[in-house]
Amino acid sequence: MNDITNRHSAYKAVSPNTILLTGINHQTAPVEVREKVSFSPQEVPEALDALVAEPAILELILISTCNRTELLLTTNDPAAARKSATDCLARRKGLSPEQLAPYLYLHAADAAVRHIFRVASGLDSMIMGEPQIFGQVKEAYRLAVERKTSGVILNRLIHKTFLVAKRVRSETGIGDSAVSVSYAAVELAKKIFGVLEDKSVLLIGAGEMAELAVEHFAGHRVKTIFVANRTFERAVELARRYQGRAVSFPEIPDMLGTVDIVVSSTGAPDFVVTKDQVRQVMRGRRNNPIFFIDIAVPRDIDPAVNRVENAYVYDIDDLQAVIDENISQRRHEAIRAERIVDEAVITFRTWYESLDVVPTIVALRDKLSEMAHGEARKTLASTLKHLPPEEQDTIHKMTEAIVNKLLHDPTTFLKQVEEKKDKARYLDIVRRLFKIES
Repeated sequence: MNDITNRHSAYKAVSPNTILLTGINHQTAPVEVREKVSFSPQEVPEALDALVAEPAILELILISTCNRTELLLTTNDPAAARKSATDCLARRKGLSPEQLAPYLYLHAADAAVRHIFRVASGLDSMIMGEPQIFGQVKEAYRLAVERKTSGVILNRLIHKTFLVAKRVRSETGIGDSAVSVSYAAVELAKKIFGVLEDKSVLLIGAGEMAELAVEHFAGHRVKTIFVANRTFERAVELARRYQGRAVSFPEIPDMLGTVDIVVSSTGAPDFVVTKDQVRQVMRGRRNNPIFFIDIAVPRDIDPAVNRVENAYVYDIDDLQAVIDENISQRRHEAIRAERIVDEAVITFRTWYESLDVVPTIVALRDKLSEMAHGEARKTLASTLKHLPPEEQDTIHKMTEAIVNKLLHDPTTFLKQVEEKKDKARYLDIVRRLFKIES
């Protein structure tokens, strides 16, 4: 594992194009591609270690959800970092870089900053304004901090990201009547059946997405909710909360003979429901239709189930039509949210570009402090040697305070210079005046 603080100086001068973001999402890649490139929470730590071991990648956060896999990184060699990120990502998922390339996007500098702000705020989600992505970004950051792949720049960027997302949530109505992929699944079921009061639902999986689906179905007063999960205790807990019934995983094939709607969200590596299982139960159903809504990535329901008569499968991409209806009423609020994002991009850029002056300021402070304390030590060793230790310490503190006051105005001035050419000129003047090495 690489320790950012050891590998790279925290205040090394960088240029704005060293923040990069590359990845795929629901807008650039179909579900069959996204599921191949997705990382489970258990896979992320090892992937972080492998990616940050690439020389061109300095800091890294990996965000992987059902709708996106993105690498947010810093680098001093953008071209090399992009190639390393793409090659490593493809290699870890058993793909060639050429297979992955058509679906990848790349954002640099302000565009990368704006993108992560929009992602965490729900502005880039399949359902605009959905809140789950905020928690997913927080978890991605937690794992990066745990593996020490996030450093000074990404730490600052992500904390700013959290503030932006909270502002968007509190100052706009983009999150009103909170929706999610799970909500869209229920909306699709309503479109299919009209009313849901006489329908029974089998929910496979008991994670966050599943819980949201249960909540929405319960709100529509479905006849019965069955919950299946590999951990039976978790299924019992979720079913009890919504007056449903827990079933074990082995019972799923039998349940297919009686329920009207199946919503699956386990993300298991293999299909949870197969074509053969569905074909076997359809005779007993007397050809009553059964609808599968697969909101998992990788998919839980074998797409071949669609070839069974009276069985219909909708995957996460099919939810887009439902999602489009919800987006229209959020567009006005999104305009206000985008203004918040734009303001935050400018604020972050100001801080980021101020990093250029930090090495010079630190060197100047060190030089003046060393000179001032050196003179103080000489005086305390001769003229004022009779002073007790506590008074000598007071003189050293006063000396440091004078240095700080002397440097306050020039430091503030250098940080506030906006024009790059002017900033470079002033930094050069300071280095020449005080004989500071570049």
